[in-house]
Amino acid sequence: MAIAEPAIDAQSVANILSQVAEIASETLELQDVFDRVATAIRELIPFDNMGVVRLVDGDHAVLHASTFPCKGAECTEPIALTAWSPRMRPRAGPNPRINDARLEFDPSFHFDSKALEGGVRSAMWEPFRSTSTLRGGVWLSSYMPNNFTDEHQEVMRPIAALLGSAVEHWRLWDIERRRRDRLDRIEVLLGTLAESLDIRDVFQAISDGMQHILPHDLMCLTEIDVRAETIRITASAGKAKAEVPTDPVHLTKEELSRRVDHEIIYDIPAEFRPDTERQRLIISSGFRSWIRVPVWLSGEVRGGLSFFHREPARFGVEDTEVVIRLADRVALMLSHQRLAEEARVAAETRERADRLEATVETLQRELASRSGNRVAGVSRSWKGALRDVGRVAPSETTVLITGESGTGKEVISSLVHQGSPRAKRPFVAINCAALPEQLLESELFGHERGAFTGAVTTKIGRIEQAAGGTLFLDEIAEMSPIVQAKFLRVLEEREFQRLGGTHAMKADIRVIAATNRDLKVAIARQTFREDLFYRLNVFQIHIAPLRERTDDILPLAEIFLADLGRSMGRPAAGISRDGREWLLAYPWPGNVRELRNAIERAILLCDGGLITRDHLPAPLPQAETDLAAVVPATNGNGMDLGTVEKGLLVKALGQSKGNKTRAARLLGISRAQIYSRIEKYGVS
Repeated sequence: MAIAEPAIDAQSVANILSQVAEIASETLELQDVFDRVATAIRELIPFDNMGVVRLVDGDHAVLHASTFPCKGAECTEPIALTAWSPRMRPRAGPNPRINDARLEFDPSFHFDSKALEGGVRSAMWEPFRSTSTLRGGVWLSSYMPNNFTDEHQEVMRPIAALLGSAVEHWRLWDIERRRRDRLDRIEVLLGTLAESLDIRDVFQAISDGMQHILPHDLMCLTEIDVRAETIRITASAGKAKAEVPTDPVHLTKEELSRRVDHEIIYDIPAEFRPDTERQRLIISSGFRSWIRVPVWLSGEVRGGLSFFHREPARFGVEDTEVVIRLADRVALMLSHQRLAEEARVAAETRERADRLEATVETLQRELASRSGNRVAGVSRSWKGALRDVGRVAPSETTVLITGESGTGKEVISSLVHQGSPRAKRPFVAINCAALPEQLLESELFGHERGAFTGAVTTKIGRIEQAAGGTLFLDEIAEMSPIVQAKFLRVLEEREFQRLGGTHAMKADIRVIAATNRDLKVAIARQTFREDLFYRLNVFQIHIAPLRERTDDILPLAEIFLADLGRSMGRPAAGISRDGREWLLAYPWPGNVRELRNAIERAILLCDGGLITRDHLPAPLPQAETDLAAVVPATNGNGMDLGTVEKGLLVKALGQSKGNKTRAARLLGISRAQIYSRIEKYGVS
């Protein structure tokens, strides 16, 4: 039988409460507070061991401080409430007391078995609250049975309230301390991020460093393409041996709208429905919990940083700040990576531009050495055309050169050929406007003996002659529809047949075409095939007329003056000021070819002196296109359309001095059409 303790006077209780309050206010270190409070309480209540228990959630409690001997994690790891006996389980009340632990404790419970092993005979429990919520409590134990009384219980109530306040302050302080500690550890990872400009190189090291801050099985960095509405994984690392897909996955509108927010999934199979491809992939991965935050670049969400765990509920709201802090550092690294990539691309672009300029200069020198001609021009449009030559020349791409007659389309085609891998192979040119339809077909494809009247021997066509090299088709718009259809097969199938032949032959050629006409207008008039146009117009180089690049007129004139003077044996002294002014003022409808002819004529006229305005040709009169000039008078019975058409044909041939190509251009018809009308009306 226990010896009755003397009554506890109120003054002693007040003194102890004052001490406990003072101790609790001096430090936030819970164990220090607990040890000093336990010493003070012993002045009023006899006990052997004391402990403070805090409820972690509705199912677990943790023994925060104790005089009871415990080892390592036993004192700090949460204990399931089911491991406590029903009588001593932390609860709001009634407040239990154990008079004889040997009789009332159940050894099958964790807490009871530990207490019995420690020799506990009696115990007392007093809860404490935060506002109206049960937060935990204080227990006392003794090696003597029947050691605690109702008076002891009354004394413990205010002491437990003070300890509860100290525990709550410590809890808030500990949350902030752990928060700052985790964020500080993130900053340590900055050294890892700085080791490379490619996030993929250091992603595994980042994952390893994050294991102590945020344990996970897999860490992923994703990239979002808003236009394509897709997401793909660009980097992944972790402990899990998971097959991570890298192909883009389509995002729904709803998923895209959630990209700006963070996302926590406590149990993936329970919370996800396999309604989209992305959700099906995540469910099939075998992970249970997931946390994701957006990665911002230039004010826009460009991806996300995610952590996965194979156990459910491993991530909480308090982890969001940690992941956001890391995502900000990753975004900074990605920004640096992007800037470095832009700098690299800019440097490569400058290097390509330098190489391009060098290539153009080399091509100009090679062309001059091989043909005796020089490629001159300082205007922006001409230099742009030469840069285009440098870009396309090394490839096998089909080229379409456009521009008025006399602008230098064949010179450009020669440059393209000289800069290509086919430079040492044949360069074969054919003018499609210079030959009638059947002859053009025979020239291109060749013919077998007996293919038509006059085909007494086998003829090799231009396509065969250009094998391994380049075929240049000048005035491609004048090609007849039948020949267009056959040449389209050459471009599509890279094979052809000779006229009268029975087997296909390979066409190992690069095609360069040129025209002075608007092929889109010709397509609209149905004189040129649209599909052939798209086959030829893979890479277009346009040469501006000379009147639009006046900066080139004088440099070209000087070159022609030197070259022609040397070849003619009659060099001129130069070009006078009024001669230069006239050259710049003249519109040059015949372009560079007309300029060369004008300089050649002036050299003959100047007799070795200066070329003046008088030595240069007068401008041609405006072509007459008035219908009245070519339509004969009628007798009042109407107009003979055949006579009108014949008159227009004769007038056009007269103005073009018999040049059928120019005559066809004046009339707005094709070369083939003008030949048929010449034959129809018997015009010579």
